[in-house]
Amino acid sequence: MPLHRCPHTECICVFKRNGDLTRHLNLGHPAHLISASHHTVPPQPPWNEPEREGDFDHRDICDEDGNRLPPDTPPSPPPNDSPWSPFENEAEFRLADHLFRKVEMSQNDINMLLDIWKLYQYQRSQHQACDCCSTAPYFNNSDMYTKIDSIVDGNAPWKCFQTTVDEELPENAPEWQKTSYQVWYRDPDTVIANILGNTDFGNDFEAAPYIDVDKNGTRRWSNVMSGNFAWRHADNRVAGATLVPIILGAEKTTVSVATGHVEYHPLYLTIGNITNEARRGHRNAVIPIGFLAIPKYNNFRVFKKKLYHQSIRAILISLEPAMTQPVVRRCPDGHFRRIIYELAAFIADYPEQVLLAGIVQGWCGHCDAPFHELDTGASTHRTRELDTILLEEYGGEGRTLWDNFGIDDDVMPFTAYFPRADIHEMLSADLLHQVIKGCFKDMLIDWVFEYLVISKGESQANIIMDDIDHRLAVVPAFPGLRRFPHGRCFKQWTGDDSKALMKIFLPAVAEYLPQDMLKCLSSFLNFCYLVRRSDIDETSLKAIKTSIESFHHYRNIFQTYGVREHFSLPRMHSIVHYPQLITDFGVPNGLCSSITESRHITAVKKPWRRSNHYNALSQMLLTDQRIDKLSALRAKLVHLHLLAPLPALSNLASTRVDEDFGPIDSGRAIAKVELARTRESSDQESDVELDDCPHITSKINVYHSAVAIFYAPSDISGVRGMKHERIRSSPSFYGVERCDCILATINEKKAGFRGLRTTYPCALVHWYNTYGRHPDPNTGLWIVKPGYLDQRKREPFLAVLHLDTFVRAVLLLPVYGPHPIPHELKYHDSLNLFTAFYVNKYADHHANEILF
Repeated sequence: MPLHRCPHTECICVFKRNGDLTRHLNLGHPAHLISASHHTVPPQPPWNEPEREGDFDHRDICDEDGNRLPPDTPPSPPPNDSPWSPFENEAEFRLADHLFRKVEMSQNDINMLLDIWKLYQYQRSQHQACDCCSTAPYFNNSDMYTKIDSIVDGNAPWKCFQTTVDEELPENAPEWQKTSYQVWYRDPDTVIANILGNTDFGNDFEAAPYIDVDKNGTRRWSNVMSGNFAWRHADNRVAGATLVPIILGAEKTTVSVATGHVEYHPLYLTIGNITNEARRGHRNAVIPIGFLAIPKYNNFRVFKKKLYHQSIRAILISLEPAMTQPVVRRCPDGHFRRIIYELAAFIADYPEQVLLAGIVQGWCGHCDAPFHELDTGASTHRTRELDTILLEEYGGEGRTLWDNFGIDDDVMPFTAYFPRADIHEMLSADLLHQVIKGCFKDMLIDWVFEYLVISKGESQANIIMDDIDHRLAVVPAFPGLRRFPHGRCFKQWTGDDSKALMKIFLPAVAEYLPQDMLKCLSSFLNFCYLVRRSDIDETSLKAIKTSIESFHHYRNIFQTYGVREHFSLPRMHSIVHYPQLITDFGVPNGLCSSITESRHITAVKKPWRRSNHYNALSQMLLTDQRIDKLSALRAKLVHLHLLAPLPALSNLASTRVDEDFGPIDSGRAIAKVELARTRESSDQESDVELDDCPHITSKINVYHSAVAIFYAPSDISGVRGMKHERIRSSPSFYGVERCDCILATINEKKAGFRGLRTTYPCALVHWYNTYGRHPDPNTGLWIVKPGYLDQRKREPFLAVLHLDTFVRAVLLLPVYGPHPIPHELKYHDSLNLFTAFYVNKYADHHANEILF
């Protein structure tokens, strides 16, 4: 994608669109307006010293020998060999791809299928008395696997190295000192070359840092290359080479393949030039590059830490030369560029961050705030240089570093051995374990129930908690909303469970908690939804800081009631660093541990199930390698227009209409609602008198659902994605009546909720009226009540609305009131029995943005 650089030599700004550059010039350089013709002038480097002859701009392309090419040079064509190689034709490739990658068919089943194929061909040739070929594309599964193993695209073979044992150990040394450990790895340089060479990322590749601004000149952050980290490190230390920020991730989930005294933890790699949408979209942008040997013994912890860091150092050693001298690589757009590597980020939860940063448990890996003063906010940033000074000054002086600076001087982080790496700068924000599961589920929810026990007594608190569980169970159905039929009583919570509870928890506890406690929860939920956006601008960043300040203010209520003595909690402290991390690396959901956790399913769990569970690790590695090769070859064939892209929700036609909820990646578009494809075919009896019905001569068709399609910048749809959800008004949906609520536009001139009203259900609607002129001060949610023409007779205020006025579905949560609700109440009765409802802005990201 071509970038537009500000022509002022003192300015470093680069923009993705020419219009953004024009707005920048008008706003940022009003005294020196530049005509449009100047936009085509070759831009100067953004650094202070002048460009030297032969130097490269970091956007420059080159040939495969590293020689600069004119910017309008077309990409060099791929090698002129058979595109299907090593397969003979399309049929051979598609069969292998289908059986191995998609269906994951076992070896015996593959053999049986090929035997049936050959038998069919033989019988057909005998019946037709012809010389038709009586063979299948492959003789057996081994024949097919041989072809897959011969694929060149995406090839990154697994290797193994052994740790060494000190030959001078005494005979009575402990067993762990005499043990040699195996570490499996891939060459990360080869893996990065494969990612860069993958044409599937052609539209999701950023060759240079850029600044993204809206039409008002407000800066916004999304991908890694839009952040300040890329600007700081894409300098002229290496003659303008293209920066490739390397992102690592360690998934602590144990690989259940080891025997005896060793476990294996996977290590993943991706690059910051790939957009967040591609990285989160399961498109082979996150690659496993190592399985770290972790001894099971609980003692000799120093040895395990050293083994961990030395293993990562050994795996990454091939990257070191390209951190100082550029290497030439083909990029996803087909052009060659001179590449320079930088270790940029490491995705890990807090225990892993402690290990990575070489700090003491309970301290922060980003700043040097003492472990007992983490509730006071951020302190001086830790740096690699500061660590070096402290080690030189206090190293070897007992517990000085440990007690006063939180540094474990027994551990040397692997980044110390690389010229372009700082582990303290690399630690990324972790939405899943720090915010969603850490602060919300493991802290705030537990604190709420501890408060109930302290303030109400254990017996009364149990009654209240049972009622809260029942309130969660009777939440009305809503597209994409996970239900809690038994409340929050889970044996094991997943991240999805915590996210779902986050959407409906606040109204369920509203009548049981003091005002400041509700405001504390509301402030934290606002923070969660703001930082989980896929596009954060300066206004959103200011709102994030405000929500943090508000949360810190109102959380003191838990100290007032004796629930907490302090808030010096590393996971809760980490949120104060989020504004800085956003400006450095873009939005947090692009570097979240949920990415490595989801990758763990495809890279570890599924290959494990496909193995025979005996010496499974080698089988798993081979399976991963074959899948990578098939995926890379398929991407090349799609790029050459020899294959169609894999089925995806890329347009409305491909959307499955039987789903309630899902993403659509089709660019920006206005919201619209369309009726279902199938109408009601049976005649429905009605208790309405015929004389009371209007006289209609035309044919009437009844539809029990409609699909709303709208722009939703959420973690599901992506920064420019569309979302669809099904709105239902069905007399029988899984045995019960279901009528969804919707938002309808009644005043386009008013912003937020003031321009919208809730209606119930579709086409023929029952109006809901806003209760009050402002949201509820405790929960921050609007309250609505059903409208009636005659309140005493409960005669509903009905209207017929055109579908064009519909915006989308909306989740109404009952205002439960101060008393326990009846246990016989079911979720499908809630909208009929309660008299007031919260308009839930936490249902999803789109609702959170429009229901303010």
